[in-house]
Amino acid sequence: MRRKVKNRNIVGPDLTYSSPKVGKFINYVMESGKKNTARKVVYEALTIIKEKEKVEDPIEVLDTALKNASPTMEVRSRRVGGANYQIPREVRPERRLALGMKWIIEAARAKKGQAMRERLADEIILASKNEGGAVKKRENTHKMAEANKAFAHFAW
Repeated sequence: MRRKVKNRNIVGPDLTYSSPKVGKFINYVMESGKKNTARKVVYEALTIIKEKEKVEDPIEVLDTALKNASPTMEVRSRRVGGANYQIPREVRPERRLALGMKWIIEAARAKKGQAMRERLADEIILASKNEGGAVKKRENTHKMAEANKAFAHFAW
């Protein structure tokens, strides 16, 4: 029997760019409920992107970065007859976006020596050019899925 569909909370658009993606991104950057701090970090990062890349709309750069960092395949663990198999599965669009955001923020947090706004801006710019930690993580995930293609018939 299938599980009930969850009524997910829809995040509203952000205040400056009126973009639901930016609103969601702010929520992922937020730590300990400090939304204003997260807003400040994201908006300043977008300003830095605007200056560095000399673009009119930094949201376009963010969109390409998210598209480049988001995985299409992932591996899920499944126990079959006493052995655990890594089964490659396609990623749903909502999860794809969520993973892309998480990986960009994770890669930015892993860097040291600069303010978060600068690290985040750098990571977004790198991801938009198909480089950086988040894109590397996506490629590793895809490689794992490719390597475990033989177990795809165990998918449920």
